[in-house]
Amino acid sequence: MQRDIFDDDHDAFRDLCRTFIAKEIVPHHERWEEEGQVDREVWTAAGAAGLLGTDVPEEYGGGGVDDFRYNAILDEEIVAAGASGIGFPLHNDVVAPYLLRLATEEQKKRWLPGFCSGELITAIAMTEPGTGSDLQGIATNAKQDESGDWILNGSKTFITNGILADLVVVVAKTDPDAKHLGFTLFVVERGMAGFERGRRLKKVGMKAQDTAELSFTDVRVPDANRLGEVGQGFVYLMQNLAQERLSIAVGSVAGAAAAVRMTVDYTKERKAFGRPVANFQNTRFELAEMDTEVSIARIFVDRCIREHVESELSVPDAAKAKWWCSDLQNRVVDRCVQLHGGYGYMLEYPIARAFVDSRVQAIYGGTNEIMKEIIGRTVLG
Repeated sequence: MQRDIFDDDHDAFRDLCRTFIAKEIVPHHERWEEEGQVDREVWTAAGAAGLLGTDVPEEYGGGGVDDFRYNAILDEEIVAAGASGIGFPLHNDVVAPYLLRLATEEQKKRWLPGFCSGELITAIAMTEPGTGSDLQGIATNAKQDESGDWILNGSKTFITNGILADLVVVVAKTDPDAKHLGFTLFVVERGMAGFERGRRLKKVGMKAQDTAELSFTDVRVPDANRLGEVGQGFVYLMQNLAQERLSIAVGSVAGAAAAVRMTVDYTKERKAFGRPVANFQNTRFELAEMDTEVSIARIFVDRCIREHVESELSVPDAAKAKWWCSDLQNRVVDRCVQLHGGYGYMLEYPIARAFVDSRVQAIYGGTNEIMKEIIGRTVLG
């Protein structure tokens, strides 16, 4: 079906994204996978091309267009190219809302120009070694001393952009007795004493993405680096998770669609028993089922995108999109590997890389089990 959520300006931006990815990312991605992280230069190149901070006001160096459809287009094109190491979606879709909605004018002037130019790479640190989707179990803490500064202690893990990040939004407990109102957000900057990066984590997939452990030992964070109000951190997280989950759904549908496309091409070329694999009824039925499921999922996600642009996307609908589409991606990629036969298990083939890269979609942004809990509570009232 023809997608109806984009206009000519969006189509032009998609062309820009495709050109940039083909020139600046695809030729280097295999090397980045071997090295475990991308070059910083790709970030500044993206900034110069206008791919970072499209929703940041022009006065701070951004695109000045508050329209999530531009984020979705970049996300789709990154996934379609198999560029799983690029942390732009985390930067644009997850961190940007915190800075735009919560930062003071002084903080915006200090951070947003570098955010948009790619000179300041960002990350957000929620997950800890002992806590995953249970954000209320966060143990990292910050205590304010007589000078007004905050002393931050704790550790985080599975942090996307963790090695390259210059700014890290850290969730910390500031009042252990206030339950969900006891958390505050802080921006920790590269070079602060006591802020250390641990090992670059070795993952099953997404090998070019610098996922890391972070530790904070008596890090002195000025109150000028506090993001938002004291005690409102958990509330801010809940407000912003809908966009993060929609971003995952967008990438999941794009990943599933890419897997189907590459499998169609492969089965047309690959022969078995003297004829193309595509000529077998089982192949046609498998591809028909997958293509249908992807099309239906895309319609729902496009509706979610439209509602999000209009500030009407609900938390349960974002959870539905994240759960269903990430689960769909894993099912589709697995079936596509099967249609590739033995070659589908070889990492030289894109479908094999898609297989290992896609598995985490059902885990981060809140596990799919948590998504079902959110949906279930809404259904039951």
